[in-house]
Amino acid sequence: MDLVSGYKGVVGLVFGNENSGLNEDSYVERLLDRISNGKLAEDRRSAMIELQAIVAESRGAQLAFGAMGFPVMLAVLKEERDDLEMVRGALETLVGALTPIEHAKGPKNEVQPALMNTDLLSREADSISLLLSLLSEEDFYVRYYTLQLLTALLTNSPNRLQEAILTIPRGITRLMDMLMDREVIRNEALLLLTYLTREAEEIQKIVVFEGAFEKIFSIIKEEGGSEGGVVVQDCLQLLNNLLRTNASNQILLRETMGFDPVISILKLRGSTYSFTQQKTINLLSALETINLLMMGGTEADPGKDANKLTNKATLVQKKVLDHLLLLGVESQWAPVAVRCAALQCIGDLISGQPKNLDILATKVLGEEPQMEPALNSILRILLRTSSMQEFIAADYVFKSFCEKNFDGQTMLASTLIPQPHSMTHAPFEEDVNMSFGSMLLHGLTLSENDGDLETCCRAASVLSHVLKDNVQCKERVIRIELEPPMPSLGASEPLMHRMVKYMALASSMKNKDGKSSTSGNLYVQPIILKLLVTWLADCPNAVHCFLDSRPHLTYLLELVSNSSATVCTRGLAAVLLGECVIYNKSNDNGKDAFIVVDTISQKLGLTSYFLKFDEMQKSFLFTSVKSAQPRKALTRSTAASMADIEDVDENDSSDQKDEDHPILSAIFDVQFVNLVKKLEGDIRESIVEVYSHPKSKVSVVPAELEQRSGESDGEYIKRLKTFVEKQCSEIQDLLSRNSLLAEDLAKTGGGSNSQPEQRVSGGLDRVQVEKLRRDLQEASQRLEILKTDKAKIESEASMYRNLAGKMESDLKSLSDAYNSLEQANLYLEKELRALKSGGPPTIPDVEAIKAAAREEAQKDSEAELNDLLVCLGQEQSRVEKLSVRLLELGEDVDTLLEGIGDDVGLPEEGEEEED
Repeated sequence: MDLVSGYKGVVGLVFGNENSGLNEDSYVERLLDRISNGKLAEDRRSAMIELQAIVAESRGAQLAFGAMGFPVMLAVLKEERDDLEMVRGALETLVGALTPIEHAKGPKNEVQPALMNTDLLSREADSISLLLSLLSEEDFYVRYYTLQLLTALLTNSPNRLQEAILTIPRGITRLMDMLMDREVIRNEALLLLTYLTREAEEIQKIVVFEGAFEKIFSIIKEEGGSEGGVVVQDCLQLLNNLLRTNASNQILLRETMGFDPVISILKLRGSTYSFTQQKTINLLSALETINLLMMGGTEADPGKDANKLTNKATLVQKKVLDHLLLLGVESQWAPVAVRCAALQCIGDLISGQPKNLDILATKVLGEEPQMEPALNSILRILLRTSSMQEFIAADYVFKSFCEKNFDGQTMLASTLIPQPHSMTHAPFEEDVNMSFGSMLLHGLTLSENDGDLETCCRAASVLSHVLKDNVQCKERVIRIELEPPMPSLGASEPLMHRMVKYMALASSMKNKDGKSSTSGNLYVQPIILKLLVTWLADCPNAVHCFLDSRPHLTYLLELVSNSSATVCTRGLAAVLLGECVIYNKSNDNGKDAFIVVDTISQKLGLTSYFLKFDEMQKSFLFTSVKSAQPRKALTRSTAASMADIEDVDENDSSDQKDEDHPILSAIFDVQFVNLVKKLEGDIRESIVEVYSHPKSKVSVVPAELEQRSGESDGEYIKRLKTFVEKQCSEIQDLLSRNSLLAEDLAKTGGGSNSQPEQRVSGGLDRVQVEKLRRDLQEASQRLEILKTDKAKIESEASMYRNLAGKMESDLKSLSDAYNSLEQANLYLEKELRALKSGGPPTIPDVEAIKAAAREEAQKDSEAELNDLLVCLGQEQSRVEKLSVRLLELGEDVDTLLEGIGDDVGLPEEGEEEED
């Protein structure tokens, strides 16, 4: 009973009344004792009923039951199968023990009896297999309560239950059999399987093998398709669990039942105009299924791409595009969430699929005489909708259509033909017969009259997709000229200039209600800037058109330095300025890259300008952007909120890390962010290059510096003087540039009196100074290495000098020996002559002996001398090489060699004198 006493303490701690906890513990203990040890069946059943009631109502009783009740209940289920009342009571009691009881909010660390009991029951040996065996019982309530109990276990302890079910033979099979049972049991089994297959891939495969697809679609058809109730939602959720991360299950569905049963759910039946919340959820679940099939599986699956292509081709063959267009475009009475999900599916279906792109481009909606291309209808929705969510979804369709679709972009751009002034300002209700391009231009210019730039901003987003990576379309749109709002205001102007004007107006114009459109401006300017950045990228003619109006450059400089603009707006304006440098091929002195760089340097300062890039890259928009992620799974808990969604909540910025509008996270996709990052690197390199090497105003041609024929000396001198004055002017210009850079560098380390803005703008300078410091440190290290090499070479030179001295000493010794031999020879010759003059004739031939001795000594000395000369030759070549190396290192070779011969020669002379 140690476990019981421990739980008594827990109960007292939770409820604060020790006596109350003890009473509940003792009461539960007595009831359990009556159930396990009672002799009368009625007494045991009444005890079970009392226990069931108290466990369902009291948290303290739940705790006490968890401490000592599970073995008793499992024994009843195992040993008393024939007593249905006891089995039912035991199952209901277990369900009550695992069901949380609503109560006033307590402390965070408060014990949760239901969770604790779930864990305890799942740890009981053979508890799961025992419960699964009860599913084969004939009694309806036994099967029903068993399924409820398994669902409660799975909700609170999913992993342990999944592992246990996999180890039990025919465990999944018994659950699948419940789908063919009575409706109530079928629905409970369906809910249980939905929880069970969320992440367990092995269970997903077994469920599919047991015929899950056939049973799911049979239930959906029986329930009435999308018009059905929550059972249809559960069926679709189970289907999506089986398809989400399992490409093999997708292939099995495609090759067995096909996609027709899924597509049939999208067909609107009955009252087309009636959309209940449950019908909306069912349609959203079916659209999620379509989306999962188009994803093809997980990123790690090697066959994902092939599966995705096959699934998309099959869906198009089954006319899914018609159903998606009906839901997303033609059924404007459908809920916003359904329309948005359908448009997103259209975008996914055509993305990267040339055949599907062509099918959408040729689709015509409506009936005579109101027929129009599907793309026109989607554009009208984009321009007219009051829902930001729907705008984002429609914009995604055009993004997918134009991505790497050169022919499609060209086709859309070819329709961009300005309309007469009367048509340009006609209401949208009259645009049914307009071409795509005319409607787009209509949207770009319509907002000028009513003071709301939101429509213009949306149209600008579509135009940016049409122009992306397509120089031909950019060149075509550059030539579009728009009439002025009023004929009296002057000549027509290029479309690009009108876009810049609207961007400038965005900060001051008001919305339709007459209030300041601050929230709208948070995305109007960035989206128009995105259009201009896309337009000018890799298009020199677009840069030339932009710079044709001098105020454009001035406005951009003001926008970059405007502290009230968002970080994103300032950063994109800085990118646009940079494009005017790197893509500027103009030779006009007033528009070339050198003028733009000089203006940036004078008005902003290069340090402050480059800092705008760093600020933008650190902003939430650029740090949070990711490639396309799988959409969040639709479950019972999230479905209701999804169905009720009407729009992006502009005020919901709690999860935004900065001041940018939430819509920009969808508009600024990963491709655009990567483009900006690439442009930033090119801009930095190009501006530094242009600033460091300004355009030369004086061309230096050596031939022109010479005196021309027929030119007088005075004229020649005057021409040279003019040339020198121009060169001096350029030198002064370079000096002033260096002065500005030095001033910026000085500001970097400025004192406490520096302005905050100057200290901020010095951030990049500090980085540059640090880089220079590192370069200097590396140069110092290289110098130290050279000094070490020099010392090593000097050491080798000294060694060779010592060796040469030794050789010379050996040579001197040899020479001394030779001299001694010569002296001995002379002495012998003297004695020989003395003997010849006074001695007998029998004296041997001294001359012959002397000649032989001299010859032998000469041979020996010549051999040694030759060896010595060879060594000296080798040493001389080494000395010459070392001398060259020392000269390269800056050493005076003569100074190093000075005195070497003298030191060796002095003793030699002394010895000769002694001799």
